Amino acid sequence: MNEALRTLSKGFSSVRIMEFCGGHTHALVRSGLLSLLPKQLRMIHGPGCPVCVLPPHHLQAVMDLLGEHPSLTAVVYGDLMRIPTLGGQTLAQMPPSSVKMIYSPMEILKLAEEHPERQFLFLAIGFETTAPATAVLLKELRRRNTKNVFVLCLHVLTPPAVQAVMDSFCGGADGTDLGSPGDRPEAIIGPGHVSLVTGISCFEAMAQRFKIPIVISGFEGSDLAEAVAMILRLLQQGQTGVFNQYTRALRPEGNRQAQSLLAEVMTVRSSFVWRGLGELPRSALALNAEWSEFDAEKRFELKYRSVPEHPLCQCGAILRGQKRPDDCRLFNKACLPTRPLGACMVSSEGACHAYLQRVEEEART
Repeated sequence: MNEALRTLSKGFSSVRIMEFCGGHTHALVRSGLLSLLPKQLRMIHGPGCPVCVLPPHHLQAVMDLLGEHPSLTAVVYGDLMRIPTLGGQTLAQMPPSSVKMIYSPMEILKLAEEHPERQFLFLAIGFETTAPATAVLLKELRRRNTKNVFVLCLHVLTPPAVQAVMDSFCGGADGTDLGSPGDRPEAIIGPGHVSLVTGISCFEAMAQRFKIPIVISGFEGSDLAEAVAMILRLLQQGQTGVFNQYTRALRPEGNRQAQSLLAEVMTVRSSFVWRGLGELPRSALALNAEWSEFDAEKRFELKYRSVPEHPLCQCGAILRGQKRPDDCRLFNKACLPTRPLGACMVSSEGACHAYLQRVEEEART
């Protein structure tokens, strides 16, 4: 496949391809494909890391709330435990009774049953991939008549983020010039896991607007190599549109049952603030009115305070595809997984975390 990529790339002086998903970034690094790609190919790493794009003011608001409600426990996925907030404080530093780490939302059911004297606040994060699991949890909470669990719905949507990154190369919605059209990705590797839920048609408008091919890919190194080869052929032929490399698992229409479940339980927010991308219209989900008894935003008064990023941290620019992790002066120096200064190093799906794995692998060889 590497020889095929070299042959296909000979007709190009340069090709800029964005892989949206953090899982793809890690697969590119882990498989060695990122280092083996022909020099004409430049991979631009997108914002497909849910922990990375979540502004820390949400975590600060939860930490403040925990201080006000001694009987409240925040329930979170592991990566959220180490995101720095004001003064560098993290959820991991809170008292054990205030924070519980889970791997699956369904673990909350047991916590709520075993500790009826406490209230539990679930920080539901992730793209369309994980939102159905939150919806299943909500339906089970209602079936069991559970009264001590509340959900802070922070699920975000992929298409608005892809569009925001593409738009950022001609200036953002606020008119800020973040890049230039000449740096814009000429093709996109779309997220396979998200598309398993959404299907592929949600990317069609973007492919036509920006006149690019979007290839939805699986997560093996061989999948990504094939996706890159498909992109090069499509560019040679001048084709635009959405194409499916992940045919062994992905149906073009996606998962209709999951889509119906999300439509039943959630609604699209009018806007949502993303780290690195700013406020994007219709880019996140909230619980709809019929499920308000579980809505943490209705149950608690969440007070949002500004949480400044480290002044040298480049997470925002990395999430926009404007910089690479090793462009940051903090990378592999002051900022490490053991003491992360930015979310892109904290998360197992973050680009900085992926690049550090490559640095460590190269040091061993």
